[in-house]
Amino acid sequence: MDNKPGVESFDGDWLALREPFDAMARNQDIARALMEHLDQKGRPRFLDLGAGTGSLTRWLGHFVGRAHAWVLADADAELMSRAFDTLMDSADSTGWRATWPQRKVLLLHPPEGAWRIEGVLTNLADAPDGLPLENVDAVTCSALCDLVSEAWLLRLAAELARRRLPFYAALNVAGHERFMPPCPGDALVARGFARDQRRVKGFGGVALGAAAPDAIARIFTGHGYRVLRGASPWIIPRQEGHMAHELAMGHAEAALRHEKRGAKQIWAWADARTSHYHAGVLSARVAHQDVLCLPG
Repeated sequence: MDNKPGVESFDGDWLALREPFDAMARNQDIARALMEHLDQKGRPRFLDLGAGTGSLTRWLGHFVGRAHAWVLADADAELMSRAFDTLMDSADSTGWRATWPQRKVLLLHPPEGAWRIEGVLTNLADAPDGLPLENVDAVTCSALCDLVSEAWLLRLAAELARRRLPFYAALNVAGHERFMPPCPGDALVARGFARDQRRVKGFGGVALGAAAPDAIARIFTGHGYRVLRGASPWIIPRQEGHMAHELAMGHAEAALRHEKRGAKQIWAWADARTSHYHAGVLSARVAHQDVLCLPG
């Protein structure tokens, strides 16, 4: 994400922690539909917005099945560097050769064809300005659109529609989170968290939050796009309690920003969830939707 002051950003360790859960959650049918749309492109080229540590590239690239190219767009140089390190580590672990034909271009060499990966540092808050949309066949993002404003999405959609580019947006929050076992304070924390999702996060207005899937569909449909949607929930079992606990603490922190009168109850909820984690009984489910917008 963007590291401009006032714009939401994420720690690389958090992105690394969530990556396997993102990979399990993303809707494979939606990913395949994008690849079917690009079937006539001999060597498709993807622009990934808010690429972070390259999680979406590592996952979605396996669906392409042939040589292709990625441009990773982010404003955080540290995350960008980590993305390339992680991509090389991933290639090494699978026995793929990695080469650097140019100083800022990485090539991975799986059997089905090379992945060409380069990065661009850009302020995503200004999008579509600053985006290298020339010679791109699809624009992608993951866990981004619930952070942006409707005005931001309107600008992006208008430019993508002008260029007739598909838009794939994975892991948009859908407004339903549940921690188990049930606990006093669940409703209060959920309410505070929902309010936090709709605060201003640096993308030109109030963040879409759980309204993101509907907003994406409505805006791109207005440009004549065909829109496909699929569920992509995080399902975090008690065996993965460390992730559920991190998520619970994040929910409590967010709720405390908005539910000042309920602070004591929120702290008690956080303590209870920590006890559940140490007892090995904490689990969670977070609803997301993947949305694919295809030009007509």
